[in-house]
Amino acid sequence: MPVRSLSSSVLKWPNAKAVDAAVRDWAKTRAATHSGILRIGYFGSYARGDWGVGSDLDVVVVVNETGIPFERRALKYDSTTLPVPADLFVYSVTEWETMRKGAFGARVEKEAVWVFDRAGTVPVVVSP
Repeated sequence: MPVRSLSSSVLKWPNAKAVDAAVRDWAKTRAATHSGILRIGYFGSYARGDWGVGSDLDVVVVVNETGIPFERRALKYDSTTLPVPADLFVYSVTEWETMRKGAFGARVEKEAVWVFDRAGTVPVVVSP
């Protein structure tokens, strides 16, 4: 979250480098404790480089399989250690394959900065 400087009342929003490092650490920790995680990446303003004060982090997590309803899946992964608010989008690998064929999935695939991939378990689409 934003950090207050000790010598001023100004809040400093974490920059892209700090957010990238934090999400990489977060992904490594989550993948170590959740063997079903296949791939983690982030997209949106931090991935595009047009983030600003107040920007959140959009994180996509691809898992092997899940019986948990979509709207409850993110609750399994504590994101409070990330330095900015985060929206987690958790998809099974089957859902991911279907979803990325649509407009939203194509945008995520184009923008995403992948920070974890369990040995190439999720196919990566390479643009021609």
